[in-house]
Amino acid sequence: MVHVEPRPRPTQAAGALLDDELEKLRRDLTHAVARVCPPRLAERRDDLVQTAMMRVMELQRREPERSRLAPAYLYRVAYTALVDELRGVQRRKEVALEEVESLPESPVASGDPERSAGSSQIARAVRDCLKRLVQDRRLAVTLYLQGHTIPEAAELLGWDGKRTENLVYRGLGGLRACLSAKGFEP
Repeated sequence: MVHVEPRPRPTQAAGALLDDELEKLRRDLTHAVARVCPPRLAERRDDLVQTAMMRVMELQRREPERSRLAPAYLYRVAYTALVDELRGVQRRKEVALEEVESLPESPVASGDPERSAGSSQIARAVRDCLKRLVQDRRLAVTLYLQGHTIPEAAELLGWDGKRTENLVYRGLGGLRACLSAKGFEP
């Protein structure tokens, strides 16, 4: 018969050490994010630190033998978190629905006057057709047209994903029908 020693239970000191390590990791990531984050995103620094922290924790979960992470690695994690955030902001220009409805009638366009006139007609037609949609469809379609994915729109609106998908689908159908009735082929 083989005798197996029971594993020692972690003591309070070991748990405190873990908490100390996490606090040090958070401080190091906060410093790294502060170095890479531009001033215009200062209000998002805590979110960036949290994103970077989650990425590091995931790495340590996958590779438990990696106990010490180099400052250069933490800097790189902070930098990639920032790049992902910038891409997300660029992909979805966040504009309130009220701002969309109050846009000037003719968008500013340079170059060809005929193209500029055509663009302003299309913009007016889209704005008018959006106003004719039921509010829930208008909200879902507006977010979708701003570049949000259906899951992102669902989260922003606090709706179920399937409901949001249906509202976007039906709203885009209504938008197409309205634009076609106005002589525009989307």
